[in-house]
Amino acid sequence: MIILAATPIGNLGDASARLVAALEQATVVAAEDTRTTQRLLQALGIANRPKLLALHEHNERGRAAELALRARDEDLLVLSDAGMPTVSDPGYVLVAEAIAQGVAVTAIPGPSAVVTALAVAGLPTDRFTFEGFLPRKAGDRRRALADLAAEPRTMVFFEAPSRLAETLDAMADAFGADRPAAVCRELTKLHEEVVRAGLGELAAWAAEGVRGEIVVVVGGAPAREVSADDALAEVQRLVASGTRLKDAAAEVAAQTGLSSRDLYQAALAAR
Repeated sequence: MIILAATPIGNLGDASARLVAALEQATVVAAEDTRTTQRLLQALGIANRPKLLALHEHNERGRAAELALRARDEDLLVLSDAGMPTVSDPGYVLVAEAIAQGVAVTAIPGPSAVVTALAVAGLPTDRFTFEGFLPRKAGDRRRALADLAAEPRTMVFFEAPSRLAETLDAMADAFGADRPAAVCRELTKLHEEVVRAGLGELAAWAAEGVRGEIVVVVGGAPAREVSADDALAEVQRLVASGTRLKDAAAEVAAQTGLSSRDLYQAALAAR
C-alpha cells in the first residue's frame, strides 16, 4: 500500500510513535526532498536506511504510475518536507494514480500547519476553507481574492515571507482593512509568533520584514444585512440558474445570517 505520513512542521518532538515505527520498518520512501528525509532519520535516531526516491512537484506526474505499481508489491512510505503529503505538497497525483490502479492508500496523521494555525488564530473554527498559496502575479491574486470577498468561512492561506506584506495589502483591499486576521509564524518552533489584528494593521506590520514559515488566517465575511424579500429573490435566482433549492437556501443563509429553513419554506410557498 501507499502510506502518507505526516512529519513535524518544526518541533521534532511532534514526530509520532507511528511515524518513527514506519521509518524504522520502511524499505522504500518517496520523499519530497531526500536530503530533508535523511536529516529526519538522523535526528530521530533511526538506524534503518530505506531506499529514498525523490517525489516532488517537478517529477510527480512522471513517476506516479511507476510508484503506484511498485506499491502493489511493497509498502511505499510517502513524506513531504513538513506536515501531511498532498496538502500543498506532492502526493495528490500519486494518490489519484494509486486509487485508479486499485492500490490501497492510508495515512499516518500528525502535525498540520493548517489546523495548528486555525487553532491559535482566535477566529471561528466551526467552518473554514484552506486556500493554499495565492497566485504570485498581482492581477491573478487580485482576482482570486475578489472571488473570496464574500466567503463566510474562516480562510487559511500559506504565504512566503518575501510576499507577505504585498499579500496582506491585497487582502486589505479585497476584504477591507478591518477584517480580522492572524499571521502565524514559525509554528511549533523556538521563535513561534502569532500576530492578530485587522488586515490593514497586519500589512503595515509586515512591511518591516518578516521571516520564517508563514500561515495567514483571515476571518470570513460578515453576514450581509438584506431583507427577507431580497434573500428570497437571491434563492430564486440561484434555483433558476440550476442550483438545487436546498443548496440555494443554505448558500443564501450563510451569506445573510437568515434561517436556511425559512428561506427554503418561503421559496416553496412562492412557487
